[in-house]
Amino acid sequence: MSSLSVQEEYAPKSICFGCGPSNKKGLQIKSYRTEEGLEMDFECEEKHQAFPGVINGGILGSLIDCHGNWTAAVAIMDKNGWDKPQCTVTAQYEVKLKRPTPFGAKLNLKSRVLGLQEDRAEVIIELKADGKTCATGRGLFIAVKEGHPAYHRWH
Repeated sequence: MSSLSVQEEYAPKSICFGCGPSNKKGLQIKSYRTEEGLEMDFECEEKHQAFPGVINGGILGSLIDCHGNWTAAVAIMDKNGWDKPQCTVTAQYEVKLKRPTPFGAKLNLKSRVLGLQEDRAEVIIELKADGKTCATGRGLFIAVKEGHPAYHRWH
C-alpha cells in the first residue's frame, strides 16, 4: 500500500471540506487502494457529535460522499489508462443510517464500484464502527470536462 492516500497523491492542494488535504479545518480523509476499491479509517472529534456519544449524520454523509467520489475517480482513471484522475463530482448519493455511530470508535469505510463507464461510476460504501455497520451509501460520480466549475479543483 502506498504511504500516500489518493487525496494526497492526486489532489494535495484540494480545499474540499471532506477530503481536501489543504483544508486544515476539514475532515481531511485519507483513502487507500484495495483490491476491490478504496478503504479508509477515520477518528471523529468531539465537535463531530450530534449529541453526546453519537456522531452527526451530516459528518457521516460527508465521509461517505468524499470516499465514494474518490473510489469513482480512481476507477475511471484506471479504466481509461490515465496517469492521474480527472476531477469527479457527485451527481447523486444516498446514505442509509443503520444504527447510531458511536463517538470514540475508529470508523472504517470500504467502497467498491458497482458500475463503471468511461466518465462515471456507481459506487457503494459501507461505514463500520466496532465491526458493526452503522451506515451505507450509494452514489453516482461523474468525471467533469473543461469548462465545469470543478474541473481544476484538484490542481
